[in-house]
Amino acid sequence: MAAKVISGTEVAAQIREELKKEVAEMKEKHGVVPGLVTILVGKNPASVSYVTGKQKTAHELGFYSMQDDQPEDIPEADLLKLVDKYNKDPKIHGILVQLPLPKHINEKKVLSAIDPDKDVDCFHPVNVGRLMIGGSEARFLPCTPAGIQELIVRSGFETSGAEVVVVGRSNIVGKPIANMMLQKGRGANATVTVVHTGTKNLEAHCRRADILIVAAGVPHLVKPEWIKPGACVIDVGVNRVGEKMSEKTGRMVPILKGDVDFDAAKEIAGAITPVPGGVGPMTITMLMKNTVTSAKLAAGIR
Repeated sequence: MAAKVISGTEVAAQIREELKKEVAEMKEKHGVVPGLVTILVGKNPASVSYVTGKQKTAHELGFYSMQDDQPEDIPEADLLKLVDKYNKDPKIHGILVQLPLPKHINEKKVLSAIDPDKDVDCFHPVNVGRLMIGGSEARFLPCTPAGIQELIVRSGFETSGAEVVVVGRSNIVGKPIANMMLQKGRGANATVTVVHTGTKNLEAHCRRADILIVAAGVPHLVKPEWIKPGACVIDVGVNRVGEKMSEKTGRMVPILKGDVDFDAAKEIAGAITPVPGGVGPMTITMLMKNTVTSAKLAAGIR
């Protein structure tokens, strides 16, 4: 029997409807409107697309949201002043500086300048530390890992006591999702192994996984025979391997492959995310959820 396909598009839509109701209730009962600012430096086409999608979603959910575009050559000191302005703005609960930044700007310095309580991307060292401690200390969860966790939970897979193998050790996905799955609580309490492209006998580790999370950035790294029958497979990889003509638009569009061979793997796994349409749609949604959480914390709403 073919695996259940876990649609990130569908799960993201469900969560956004939940958030829309929550935002409406916050406005009605408490007069609180979640506020999000996205800061874009320069006009990188991919970055423009990303922030446009974030702003569109924020407006749809009823946020107070604004886009702050800055020139490519903005001095680092001026960008830091801009971040500080939004740190002090009570209408803003989430600050997102779109990466990458121009080479003359120190990204770490800028991200560290964001108030940790408004760092809805969860990149600030304080929030990384809070995540490590876990429990009530973790105010926000990093967006892509949080999306992964929601997909696992809402697909019905039991995580408590499960063998989880994370392929990849990035600061954005691999390390945080491994830490999150170790914590006590919903969607966690698992036994976690982190592996990577330098791990000996990678296949053997993957075959043990009840839940296999692959975020290595290598097209079709995980072969179908590496997957335990019935396992839940979360493919985070989005690898551009070429282009093709779109039948709908007649334009060239990228050919995307995941880190897992989806067509072969779906015949073995119990559940699997597609690429595209799996983890991707969840990231912006969890950013919105973090902004709502920030607004509630700032207003003392439980």
